[in-house]
Amino acid sequence: MALLKKINQILLLLLVLTVCAILYNKVHQVPSALKNETVDLESPEEMEEEIPVVICAAAGRMGAAIAAISSIYSNTEANVLFYIVGLKTTIPHIRKWIENSKLKEIKFKVVEFNPMVLKGKIRQDASRPELLQPKHEKVIYLDDDIIVQGDIQELYDTKLAPGHAAAFSDDCDLPSTHEMVRSVGMQNTYMGFLDYRKQAIRDLGISPSTCSFNPGVIVANMTEWKHQRITKQLEKWMQRNVEENLYSSTLGGGVATSPMLIVFHGKYSTINPMWHIRHLGWSPDTRYSEHFLQEAKLLHWNGRYKPWDYPSVHTDLWENWFIPDPSGKFKLTRPDS
Repeated sequence: MALLKKINQILLLLLVLTVCAILYNKVHQVPSALKNETVDLESPEEMEEEIPVVICAAAGRMGAAIAAISSIYSNTEANVLFYIVGLKTTIPHIRKWIENSKLKEIKFKVVEFNPMVLKGKIRQDASRPELLQPKHEKVIYLDDDIIVQGDIQELYDTKLAPGHAAAFSDDCDLPSTHEMVRSVGMQNTYMGFLDYRKQAIRDLGISPSTCSFNPGVIVANMTEWKHQRITKQLEKWMQRNVEENLYSSTLGGGVATSPMLIVFHGKYSTINPMWHIRHLGWSPDTRYSEHFLQEAKLLHWNGRYKPWDYPSVHTDLWENWFIPDPSGKFKLTRPDS
């Protein structure tokens, strides 16, 4: 089970990187007048400027993606185009869910992902961002276990320093989160993700006390991503981990996060801390103050305790944006009354 979880984390990261690169290359080439259609990557046409937001709708977690989309749609007047990435079996379900709710007015493209593209990592073809010519300079990626309480335009306007391919949230950015981090035994430094007993890690010259960052919210410059061959660098460290077991096993997100910590060390911009309040899913008991959460722009239930399951915390904030599944397949898990 642990091995399967690790494999799934790696596949998810590669899936996101691959699909995002393809989408960002084509985002100005999909007719904006065509709403609610599967992306046609073979019919390039001009489209007006939009904020592309990519969310993966994983099987069993589609309600999470719907809630995230609902929160963004309800809190912004910006021209948002949602790219919803899912397997062939989940696409009809997602379409029905959206088209039979208040979300029927959103602009979205459902992207079918074929897992075979990841066989042997990523194919050496046009699915690689290094071989793409992105037309859209900046894009947003969000995990599905988030809700957005602010205007997504603010996040999109995040300034990336020259030469930076991405912006993330530092895990040491808000004093308000430090008490929670300490109370549940979380680590917010590189020591929690990398195995410093290994020579390859020590050779990086990165202090183990360096603050880590969380890739659940990414603002990316795809021109720089391509120029720096970021995906190739990530693949290299994933492969080295398979061979040398370089990552710490103490944190559940270590497999997906660790290669990004290495590749982006000292080379990323920062997101406004209030645009990524996290750790809400780390413990079923530890809670932030209600006032602090009301001021937050984005909430992230990273960790094992998700707001659609029981036990979890601050579920009322998530349920404000949840839209029931018209098919009845996705149900909230709550204790019996």
